[in-house]
Amino acid sequence: MSKFLARALRGALPYAVYKHFYVTRPEILRKRAEEERLGPALALASVNAAFHNKHMGQRCFILCNGPSVKQQDISLLKDEHVISVSSGYHHPNYRLISPEYHCVPTINYTAKFTRTDVVAWFQEMDDKLGNAILFLNYTEEALVREERLFPNREVRYVVLSGTFSDYGKFERPDISKCIPGVQSVPIMCLMIAIYMGFDHIYLIGTDHDQFRSREYKYFYEPTILRGKDSATDLEGNLVAGWYEELSNLAILWGQYRQVRSPRSTASLYITRPQEVSWMNFRACTLTRSSHSGADKGRIRSMRSPRAMTRLGQCHDRYLFGRSCGWTPVRSR
Repeated sequence: MSKFLARALRGALPYAVYKHFYVTRPEILRKRAEEERLGPALALASVNAAFHNKHMGQRCFILCNGPSVKQQDISLLKDEHVISVSSGYHHPNYRLISPEYHCVPTINYTAKFTRTDVVAWFQEMDDKLGNAILFLNYTEEALVREERLFPNREVRYVVLSGTFSDYGKFERPDISKCIPGVQSVPIMCLMIAIYMGFDHIYLIGTDHDQFRSREYKYFYEPTILRGKDSATDLEGNLVAGWYEELSNLAILWGQYRQVRSPRSTASLYITRPQEVSWMNFRACTLTRSSHSGADKGRIRSMRSPRAMTRLGQCHDRYLFGRSCGWTPVRSR
């Protein structure tokens, strides 16, 4: 009845009146109810304001878990700002580079991936992370508190809520408030890094090539999480159909475009070995600096500015250009 009445009144009432009662006011009420529901979560996230512009003008490396990581010398990331993800602590050089931050996206519980599995995973994680500050979604706060996990670690919570379209003109993420839900952990890392003020952000191990290979694998052999991914079989082969895969890719690619909007002040790059750079763009490689002075002995993430792939500013039409079509991407 209400839908019928709304349609009838749309033609009878002045547009401004109709918009107020059937568009603007319901949206205000919805947002108010959402804020009330997320009140405790927002209280948890409010302390993240301490991270705002903490690393202004610096660079960071987001170390994801694609197989290409095995072909890169990540020991060069020692003394750099590094954000690792999920089970990335399995890398043999993890303790050497000692990531400053570690991110885990929203956990989706299934019949294969239960609360018991998550507790065991978090316990393994806590043993391997060194001194990294851990970022989790607020939905994991109850589990961490009830199971007394991460007793000696600084754990911060973000509020992943809604989609990017719910935030209108998305500009800079604010991790002390609500931020959009993510399709992949690199998106979560990017929002955190941008909020912290990093102005050069490098993605490592975001291979996004499983669409071609029909395999979703990592640079490591899973331990506790082996066989827990409902999207793959025990060997890492994708089991989802084309429709599900394309739908997920479209969402994920859209999120990359939103994060790398023209309104963002950060420059984003991707580092990959040339031999696995199958998406028709030039790769950035990790190399030691041959320059003298302050950078001597430190890594250089580019051989020259033109050797970089700038997400959103490159010449490759597949990367965030107006003429781009879909490009295979997925969480790593």
